[in-house]
Amino acid sequence: AARDLNKAQKATETVRTDAANGGSLELIELDLASLKSVRACADALVKAGKQFDVVICNAGVMACPKGITADGFETQFGTNHLGHFMLVNRIASLIKKNGGRLVNLSSAGHRFSDVDLDDPNFEHTPYTEFGAYGRSKTANILFAVEFDRRHKGKGVRATAVHPGGIQTELGRYMTPELIAGMIKSIEDANKAAGAPAFQWKTIPQGAATSVWSGFVAPADAVGGLYCEDCHVAELQDNPEARGGVRGYALDAD
Repeated sequence: AARDLNKAQKATETVRTDAANGGSLELIELDLASLKSVRACADALVKAGKQFDVVICNAGVMACPKGITADGFETQFGTNHLGHFMLVNRIASLIKKNGGRLVNLSSAGHRFSDVDLDDPNFEHTPYTEFGAYGRSKTANILFAVEFDRRHKGKGVRATAVHPGGIQTELGRYMTPELIAGMIKSIEDANKAAGAPAFQWKTIPQGAATSVWSGFVAPADAVGGLYCEDCHVAELQDNPEARGGVRGYALDAD
């Protein structure tokens, strides 16, 4: 599913060429910032009735200026969380029982902030681009935790992943100065911890944890958890630490 089908056609050209030799690839329009679009996409998928082995929720926005979705929700929470939340719940019956999985792409950015259900639209809280991003990415993890709890009895499991730092259009709102500052912050923390220097991941490397948690890792090993660099992340509430997952993001309550 893609918001811009023309862009998706270009991005999947190689895959579609391979599909012509025996595989298959179908594109369907989906604008996560419009719940009308989400409903239409989900209804079309349910009507088609095709089963999913794995659903990977990969789309989103990051650190954008304050705005609202078509339905009046803060842009990042509305797009990254609520759009996926509605889509997945409306197509949940299509996910294969006894083996199907949901993979929610979250981010290390979940460490910026917990969700705020009392003021989700920043009506009373000062808006910050990364504060809003952190809320939405924490929500992605919490959604996976609860979806896993509700569906594991049917053999459907859910996990959340951090893909890593990848140079894609996701960072379109970030200035070069901001990116440089973030990299320096990461490198300083890595140096203090004796960890390797920061390196961007390639796109295949960035996709690896999604593929690993969706198809390779045992379901019981990743269900209801958060993964990074092709392993289950450790609980880490030290604000200076670069890796791991914050406790609030896995808090079932």
